[in-house]
Amino acid sequence: MSRDAFLLELAQRAPVLTDATAREAAATDRSGLLPPTSPFAVVAATAVDHVVATLHLAHEHRVAVVTRGAGTGLAGGAVADDGAIVLDVSRLQHLEIDVANHRAVSGPGVLTAHLDAEARKHGLFYAPDPASAAISTIGGNVATNAGGFRCVSYGVTRDAVLGLTTVLPGGAVVQTGAGTVKDVVGYDLTSLLVGSEGTLGVVVEATLRLLPTPTAVATASALLDDAAAAVAAVAELGATGIRPAVCELVDGPTLAAIDDLRGSDWSARGGALLLVQTHGSGAAADIDVVTEVLRRHAVSVATTTDEREAEQLFAARRDALPALEKRGRVLIEDIAVPRDRVAEAVDRIGAIAAEHTVPIFVLAHAGDGNLHPIVLTDAGPRDPLPPAVVTAADAVFGLALELGGSVSGEHGVGLLKGEWARRQLGPEATALAERIRSVFDPHGILNPGKLL
Repeated sequence: MSRDAFLLELAQRAPVLTDATAREAAATDRSGLLPPTSPFAVVAATAVDHVVATLHLAHEHRVAVVTRGAGTGLAGGAVADDGAIVLDVSRLQHLEIDVANHRAVSGPGVLTAHLDAEARKHGLFYAPDPASAAISTIGGNVATNAGGFRCVSYGVTRDAVLGLTTVLPGGAVVQTGAGTVKDVVGYDLTSLLVGSEGTLGVVVEATLRLLPTPTAVATASALLDDAAAAVAAVAELGATGIRPAVCELVDGPTLAAIDDLRGSDWSARGGALLLVQTHGSGAAADIDVVTEVLRRHAVSVATTTDEREAEQLFAARRDALPALEKRGRVLIEDIAVPRDRVAEAVDRIGAIAAEHTVPIFVLAHAGDGNLHPIVLTDAGPRDPLPPAVVTAADAVFGLALELGGSVSGEHGVGLLKGEWARRQLGPEATALAERIRSVFDPHGILNPGKLL
């Protein structure tokens, strides 16, 4: 079947956009990776039937499909070129809060922050809290197994997903999970689908665990001389036995970028920022212990039990990426290392930056060893990345594996890290993953070239 004939048939079953503006807008994500060409069409799904029809026809005619939500991914997972159509599910925004069972039933296009805000109206909250919560969708969070600030205590997206409704190539609709807190029947297909980056199926509904809103929240912010002092403070916190809900690190160069963006004075007051938050009935007592530890390492420490004041403090952390993007094109890395090797990782990332004369800024979910080294380049948005930037990024990935860690803690693999993912998994696990993928998608139409 010709492309025109395929599009004509598809347009009879789903909303199809073929104008250049729509195709170019759907071609890439926030990773900065740019395809040489744009996808040849975009399906703007407003109903599950549109997803079913798209995957049925694409499977039948061997047409590649790249699923897209808000386009906030950071690893190139939603990048699409002329060989593919983009299946945009961002308009699937149905949301139900099931108060009695502490769960939400959400379409993939619901913004993460909106879900959390709706849950809080009922004394509940959604624990996964990526920095992009205000702009990223539940579907994208499920696809990448997104993490965020509160991972230390509450885990990542997979820990909050009770069940999924997924459309497979060919158009079959599969329900996984029972929607209950406990379910041990059969293989855990729900967990397999979470983090699969659109390579196994297209999630059209997620049943998500909600938790009671913490009875109390306490926050400490510490300014320190440098990132090394912050990491030392985090290590000492770990020895206290207190498990904070949040433990975030922002290095000095990033604070300076935030100051440039917002007119603040963080970098004038310290060379690194550490944000620690505790939840629950013991929050105040725990933050007292946290503060005692931080004062041994910090230039200054402030605490609050007011959630609005805490959110103002966390605004600095959420501003970090926009502030760096204001300075130029960024390559946003995401690695995880064992917690006792975070200090070594931070030190050696600095050495990599110096060796290759490439600016690298460091943010970290310091409580769980997840670091975000962000490489800045003056290359134009459509220019190839300079060799020094590519070499520095590869060195960061190699460092993660050398330290016994992972080349992605929460952003996913996408196009950016396929080779490194295969190195991490090894040949046997990679081959097994490829066989699993072929069971779900025998013709290889879903997000080809991504993940592995």
